[in-house]
Amino acid sequence: MTLRYLLEKEFKQFFRNPFLPKLVLAFPVLIMLVIPWIMTMDIKNIGVTVVNHDSGGAAERLIRKIETSEYFILNGVEHDYEEALTALEYAKTDAIVEIPADFDRRLTTEGSAPVQVSINAVNDMKGALGANYLGALCNEFSRETLGGAVGQGGAAAAPKIEIVTQNRYNPYLDYKMFMIPALMVIVLLLLGGFLPALNIVGEKEKGTIEQINITPVSKFTFIFAKLIPYWVMGLLVLSVCMLLAWLVYGLAPQGNVGIIYLFSVLFILAVSGFGLIVSNYSDTMQQAMFVMFFFMLIFMLMSGLLTPLRSMPDWAQYMTVINPPRYYIEMMRMVYLKGGMLADLQTQLWALVAIDAVLGTWAVLSYRKRE
Repeated sequence: MTLRYLLEKEFKQFFRNPFLPKLVLAFPVLIMLVIPWIMTMDIKNIGVTVVNHDSGGAAERLIRKIETSEYFILNGVEHDYEEALTALEYAKTDAIVEIPADFDRRLTTEGSAPVQVSINAVNDMKGALGANYLGALCNEFSRETLGGAVGQGGAAAAPKIEIVTQNRYNPYLDYKMFMIPALMVIVLLLLGGFLPALNIVGEKEKGTIEQINITPVSKFTFIFAKLIPYWVMGLLVLSVCMLLAWLVYGLAPQGNVGIIYLFSVLFILAVSGFGLIVSNYSDTMQQAMFVMFFFMLIFMLMSGLLTPLRSMPDWAQYMTVINPPRYYIEMMRMVYLKGGMLADLQTQLWALVAIDAVLGTWAVLSYRKRE
């Protein structure tokens, strides 16, 4: 009965705030509809300047191939490398392709010809992908040219190893398919973490916490009443995100949806429990916001969201063992893209259960109630 009245109080406080209900609905909608289109690793529109020292037909065909590629924008063809380098220095172009004077002759007589590529690597991601794209384009051009030459001359082609790549789980390497499940994690992390962190400390600033402190309500009942509303809101927000992912992007879980909701309950408990811990130790909302922002940034950067865990130093990989988003992101991508079952997620399941036990107990014990 006591828990019922406390829950009624929490929901009334939430809906009396004209901003929070709108935030809970608008935030996931904006994240799901905007971020997947702008946060992409598929780099396009790479500016290329060609320095052409050869007047042969092969050089002209290579230039046309660059110009018609969907990944590149041909900024111009120069004959002076220094002019192109100046454009690269002032970021007027992203890459320089220098075709040597004997390109056509060496390509037809020797079967290969060097092409120098200079990349603006200030943006290392764009530079690395741009170099890879240009390398792939030149290899494709070489195969097309040599194939035509062999067919016309009748000479036997040198044996080559053809590599056939099969992209499992994401056949078209669509970055949205990889990011959308992780964006759902970010939504739950921010809403389920920040709102509880501001809850208790907000009551401290208003003075209403003193009314609870003089009642016989136990610490456990009080903290549990604070957590339940965020379970409800978190599962509602998750449902909205999953619906948008299906309607807008055609992305539906390959595995059991019930697994996602099971892990979501555990994940929301973890992050909201951490938010209540921060709230218990904070005296002002500004302090709670700063501490939560600091930890949320660490949680996201060390979760495998943007950087693969195995690319991190060993000490950082050890630290991710206690990071709740790591296990939730692994679950989301496995269920959404691979069709993973509960038997495949035992490590992630029990890790979240253990983290929930620690953070939940800490949240109850850290609440300083005057008996």
